[in-house]
Amino acid sequence: MRYCQLVIGPAGSGKSTYCSTIVKYCEDAQRVAKVVNLDPAAEYFDYQPIIDIRELIHLDDVMEDTDLHYGPNGGLVFCLTYFIENLDWLSEQLGEENDDYILFDCPGQIELYTHLDVMPKLVSHLHQMEFNICGVFLIDSQFLIEPSKFVSGVMSALSAMVTLEIPHLNVLSKIDLLSKHTRKQLERFLDPDLQLLLQEEEQACKWGKKFSKLNKAICNLLESFSLVKFLPLNIKSHKSIEELLLSIDNAIQYGEDADVKIRYPEEVDDMEEG
Repeated sequence: MRYCQLVIGPAGSGKSTYCSTIVKYCEDAQRVAKVVNLDPAAEYFDYQPIIDIRELIHLDDVMEDTDLHYGPNGGLVFCLTYFIENLDWLSEQLGEENDDYILFDCPGQIELYTHLDVMPKLVSHLHQMEFNICGVFLIDSQFLIEPSKFVSGVMSALSAMVTLEIPHLNVLSKIDLLSKHTRKQLERFLDPDLQLLLQEEEQACKWGKKFSKLNKAICNLLESFSLVKFLPLNIKSHKSIEELLLSIDNAIQYGEDADVKIRYPEEVDDMEEG
């Protein structure tokens, strides 16, 4: 069996840093985790990818093409569309090695996970290659300490969940960059009382009152089905990384097909004598 994380989320949410952190953690834990870069606009990341989409197509080349006349966003969509049309290239690069554990570092344009079919086609192809997939949706915790921003982040995460239709975890990144006071504020968003947050929003601004019915409908939907929850990630905390990775491993059933190692009594005696 093969396993992978589809690391997605808005631009600047810390996806590449997350991939680098998980790779280093796995090295310390004597596990093998590899990263595939799927961002054709990437300039720097603190890991060595085993596959880099920029070897297939680069955003700069697309933007410099005088026949296309694309800007950054249009160019990126063109790059990912070209990539999806050439998934055989990805298959050749990945090979057929079993027990792969791969993180796909994806670009940050949100439309790739909301209404375009680029990522669903990638998911379908990875399933054909016998990958168990978990979507890891990152949102910068610094932008989710206000009710309106929190609901906006929840809706973005929900859109990705519905579009991709795979096991999915939502992660609040960059916890380590928050002050102690802000971290305390953030706690109420991890297991939120959405109705209370809604009341605060209505009292805080006229927009909250104007869209109160819409906000209530959204909150009722989220509360009724418990659709979106966030897990905090502090990359400077070994325990925080461990707990998140355990949740992801459970979602993709990592290690469940491994052979159980049993020590027989004579082996124990030999160890004690040694």
